[in-house]
Amino acid sequence: MTKNHSWVAKTTGPSQTEALAHAIGCQIKGGEVIELKSDLGGGKTTFARGLAKGFGSTDRVTSPTFTISKVYKNGLKELHHFDFYRLPEAGLIAHELEEVIEDPNCTVVVEWAGLVEEVLPAERLSVSIVTNGEYERKFSFDYPESLAYLMQGVQDDNTMS
Repeated sequence: MTKNHSWVAKTTGPSQTEALAHAIGCQIKGGEVIELKSDLGGGKTTFARGLAKGFGSTDRVTSPTFTISKVYKNGLKELHHFDFYRLPEAGLIAHELEEVIEDPNCTVVVEWAGLVEEVLPAERLSVSIVTNGEYERKFSFDYPESLAYLMQGVQDDNTMS
């Protein structure tokens, strides 16, 4: 994966995690791929909820662990949230993911991306989440120059760094 930039932020509760992701979601144009990495219970769904709200979706955001994917809409644009935790192999879902990634009106958020690594573009926002206690989270963002706009304004918010 091509990584040109990195940034670290800390949050001390779910509302701060959502606010951080909301700020990024406000910058979504369509065509982005965002990879979320953490252990179980690390805050990936909370982060995805903030992204969807910032993206402008009023849909209820829940974990796609059992359904594999969920779609949140904002007009003609869509945010596709995939969770591959329960899959032993990618199979046909990798083909579906590939088609969604190619759609410029769709933004893709992927949890547990190891199974589909070969279909993910090198140019993606990679978010690693490390838990420190019940509510504190450390976020490491790695992204290429082409996606630097997603972080615009986020890095200036001192309440999260």
